[in-house]
Amino acid sequence: MSVPGHLSEHGHWHRIQTEAIDCGAAQAWLSADLVSAAGATVLFTGQVRSEQGQVATLSLEHYPGMSDKVLATLVEDVARRWPLLKVLAWHRIGDMQAGDTIVVVGVAAAHRQTAFEACSCLMDRIKTEVPLWKKVSGPGGSGWVDARDADLAAARRWHEQDGADER
Repeated sequence: MSVPGHLSEHGHWHRIQTEAIDCGAAQAWLSADLVSAAGATVLFTGQVRSEQGQVATLSLEHYPGMSDKVLATLVEDVARRWPLLKVLAWHRIGDMQAGDTIVVVGVAAAHRQTAFEACSCLMDRIKTEVPLWKKVSGPGGSGWVDARDADLAAARRWHEQDGADER
């Protein structure tokens, strides 16, 4: 499999891309070569919601050098916090339609609870910390989307728990 994006020295894979995200390739990469070590893989995919027909297009913009650096840092932070075998985070930018995949985040670990927690943490932090700007367009016009309070609270809980997780 070719590896667009960045494969870290620890074998974790992150990328920001304009092309459609291949969730099957993400799952295949997470599962590859882990026959006896991984008891769990968790793969989360986030899609563009239509919001009852109010969103026709979602456009994501980013600051290339900064967004890639922050994404890489988050992947490595999560990999240090939990005993993970692999971590993956792919984020799409550009114009998307309802139903298109925006992000895929996945982890492989020996145990399911570890995998669920790590994947949730990574997604919460990506949503609030990677410098990406969302603009929605629909029948009512277009506008930029601010971070939701619920997303900020979800990410904050991971910072409050720093160091409290068992390895």
